[in-house]
Amino acid sequence: MRGAIERQPAESRAARHSAAARGGRARTSKHRSTAPAAAIAVIAIVATLALAPVTPAGIEISAAETSIAGGTAQTVTVAPDVTAPPISHESYTAATGPETLIANGTNEDWAKLVLIYGDWPVTDENVAVIMQWMREENGPDNWWNRNNPLNNGHGSGGGSGLGSYDSLDTAAFYAADNLLKRSFYTAIVAALEDGTSAAAVAQAIWASPWASSHYGNGANWTTSPVPIVEAPASAW
Repeated sequence: MRGAIERQPAESRAARHSAAARGGRARTSKHRSTAPAAAIAVIAIVATLALAPVTPAGIEISAAETSIAGGTAQTVTVAPDVTAPPISHESYTAATGPETLIANGTNEDWAKLVLIYGDWPVTDENVAVIMQWMREENGPDNWWNRNNPLNNGHGSGGGSGLGSYDSLDTAAFYAADNLLKRSFYTAIVAALEDGTSAAAVAQAIWASPWASSHYGNGANWTTSPVPIVEAPASAW
């Protein structure tokens, strides 16, 4: 009996020793299997950091840029009650200079030259009435007669309007200058400054002392279109 009892502890110690040995091996096996996984995780983190873009200090990346970098397209939706601001279209006009008008050399160009020297608007109505006035004074086919299309006495050496100028350019200047300097031509100037009515300018001319006949108070004034005729280059 004693021998049996003594054998039991020995067997128990052997069994415990064997179990401990198995547990140690199991623990060792567990540690060995964990190490490679940890190494793989570290390599993955390093690789991720190497591939990630580096943002310099002080620079912020917007959400849109981050999305584009990540390959995700973004769309913007505008509310239906949002309206675009109105677009302003400015209007620009180019004024024709005296040099261009002189080079063209027609009665229409001379009429525009008078308006430019008088600083009046070069409108169709103003140009038309000046050309009508030239026709009443000299006729369209010889409108440059004596280089004095309006038979102006101011600065031409002929008080009765029969004087002449050295050029049509000079004549245009003196025609405008005479209208601006004489108080009895203020109605003509005002109508030219308005620039919207050839009839208003013509009526002011008839009422003025420019022509002693007053053009029959309009009875002798023709309003039909005036043919465009070029003057000789020597007249300019």
